Amino acid sequence: MKIKTILLPILIGANSISVASESQTSVYWGDTHLHTSYSFDAFLNKNQSADPDTAYRWAKGKPVIHPYTNSRIQIETPLDFLVVSDHAEGMGVIRAITNEKEEYGEEGFFKNIVRWFTVQYIQYVYDDGKGEGITLFNEVLPEKAQNPGTDPVQDPSNIMYDNLGDMSPTEITAWGEIADAADRHNEPGKFTAILGWEWSSIPTGANLHRVVMSPNDAATAKKYLPYGSDQSQYPEDLWAWLDKTSKETGSEFIAIPHNSNVSKGYMFPEVTLKGEPINVAYAKTRMAWEPVVEVTQIKGDSETHPQLSPDDEFADFESYGFYLQKTPQDPIVTKADYVRAGLKRGLEIENKIGVNPYKFGLIGSTDSHTGLSTAEENNFWGKFAHDSTPDTKRKDIIGGTKASGWDMSASGLAAVWADENTRDGIYSAFKRREVYATSGPRIKVRMFGGWNFNSKALQAENMAKYGYKQGVPMGGDLTRPSDVNAKAEFLIRATKDPLNANLDRVQVVKGWLDDQGISHEKVFNVAWSDDRKLNANGKLPSVGNTVNLEYASYDNSIGSAELSTIWKDESFDASQRAFYYVRVLQIPTPRHSLYDGIALQIDAPIEGPATIQERAYTSPIWYTP
Repeated sequence: MKIKTILLPILIGANSISVASESQTSVYWGDTHLHTSYSFDAFLNKNQSADPDTAYRWAKGKPVIHPYTNSRIQIETPLDFLVVSDHAEGMGVIRAITNEKEEYGEEGFFKNIVRWFTVQYIQYVYDDGKGEGITLFNEVLPEKAQNPGTDPVQDPSNIMYDNLGDMSPTEITAWGEIADAADRHNEPGKFTAILGWEWSSIPTGANLHRVVMSPNDAATAKKYLPYGSDQSQYPEDLWAWLDKTSKETGSEFIAIPHNSNVSKGYMFPEVTLKGEPINVAYAKTRMAWEPVVEVTQIKGDSETHPQLSPDDEFADFESYGFYLQKTPQDPIVTKADYVRAGLKRGLEIENKIGVNPYKFGLIGSTDSHTGLSTAEENNFWGKFAHDSTPDTKRKDIIGGTKASGWDMSASGLAAVWADENTRDGIYSAFKRREVYATSGPRIKVRMFGGWNFNSKALQAENMAKYGYKQGVPMGGDLTRPSDVNAKAEFLIRATKDPLNANLDRVQVVKGWLDDQGISHEKVFNVAWSDDRKLNANGKLPSVGNTVNLEYASYDNSIGSAELSTIWKDESFDASQRAFYYVRVLQIPTPRHSLYDGIALQIDAPIEGPATIQERAYTSPIWYTP
């Protein structure tokens, strides 16, 4: 196999201050976004049995029973850590009602009537043989969707969930069971079970969800009940609750935004959700509680979009064309919906107020509601339980949105560079943003930024020894060099998943501000396979495609097992704010839709391509003058 190494001239300059320890770190693989039968939407869409215990057993590599097909299934490569993140809203309630374990008392005439109708409806869904999944989302208000900065919460018709009455006793029981399951399955050094839940704000169909994760144990978690969007749909109120609860209970938290691609312009806006200007206090608070965002998952990829990055030939990746609402509407692409544009906007805001509210690292996760963290294309079990078989894949799986299982992505994974596989080790890596995302494969990526890397680092088995000593890792900050003529350099190594495809190329994505405070972006090809040559515009010829469309197979006759480089930004300007992150592309491989299409003996479905170029995204490194 060919390995392409590009070594650019090294410029002597000042060392950077590392934000991470110089101790040895290893990469650990996990999922921070997984739902079980304790989530109302998972249960109502046919996951009645896959509970947190099932989720952890699957993640550890044990055979489990599928909640819909009742077949025996097993992950191909076990995970190192998992966050079970069931919805805070009605946590465990639908499951308890259906299983006749609901803990409720006399709620008064009106609430008792509401509860009775709720039980009857659940029984109708499952007893009449139709049970194709339901939605609890309201209709969209298009004029709000097209006007980021207006307040989508302050709409009298914006009620996401049916009023089920005061279910706090059941939610307390459910949260205790979830916390206890995490403690039972947590094995420091071997497998890390991390506590979490999802705050599921979705005003007018705009996805503003956050997964909250905590490294603390069950005893600490039982001092509070997870905060849900039924208490407030403003992220500022969530952050205030996290601050208050951490002080009162000693708990630690971070919140992870996800699915910005369907946020309707509200995830990375120029103003707050209430339409107020972003000030220093808001920026500092958001940065403190949200150090990481989810860039890829089942509902598509949020890195960028062809309308925002027209010069990026790989921008149209796993695009998802559905809002979370009953009335279908084509998404309106805005700069506030995608990660790369959000990072650029963060530079612009920082230039005005001195603080960057969008200074975040990147991870992937699944958002699977089957209780099964499945990011393997040939072992993908869908978004919900009832879209998990080829024959049922055509059903609308997010009630009324018209999205089906064919539209879903078998994505993604969170990769963490930590000094140990423990709750504290994983959490600390998230806090310092030394994490990255993949769309599923275990692509191993190292990235360090600095001014004077030793060329021996490329051949060193422990490249990180040089990286930590002479620079900063992904998620870190480069400080201004003492040599005013120095150019930023990046030490990069990418290695293929041992059980997956070879690598096509390594790219560096740069965003920066010009002298007028306007942001720009550029994608650089910095290492690649197969002796290809860059053209005059810095573009590479395609790596090719070995996928056999008849058998859903491929071979590694193209691509490289490893790519590494020390890349210097010749366009670097020490007076300009900038960020850099690495994107690694695999050679094309079969998508889950091709496997299922062949099994069904049908032509390749129109929803989603037959092949896919899986990828990894590192957290950025920032430079501030």
